[in-house]
Formats: sequence, structure tokens, C-alpha cells
Amino acid sequence: MSDKEMMQKNVEEFARLQNYMLASDKNSPAYKLMHERYIELKVILTSSGVNLTELDRVKE
Repeated sequence: MSDKEMMQKNVEEFARLQNYMLASDKNSPAYKLMHERYIELKVILTSSGVNLTELDRVKE
């Protein structure tokens, strides 16, 4: 998989995960697990040079 394909995959996963998080109760165990992945994806995307200003709708 090329770097561009990997970047696209991570951006799509980040967007999908945020949709799930926004539809979930913040106190649920599932939300807490999603939040861990959210942080991981933020680190990956930021270190890859992606500006999350427009993409990040959860902002935690």
C-alpha cells in the first residue's frame, strides 16, 4: 500500500470514527474505546502532516 493510500485510509477511518463518537453516549464503554482510537489516529495524521483543523469535529 502506498503512502497516499494509507493516508486516505486513515482520513476515512478518522471521519467514520468521529461519526460513531458523535452518535454515542460519552459515558459508554464503547465511546471510551473509540476515544482511544481517535487519539491514535490524530497522532498518526498529525505526524503525517495532515491539518486536522477542518477534519476534527469531536475536538477532544
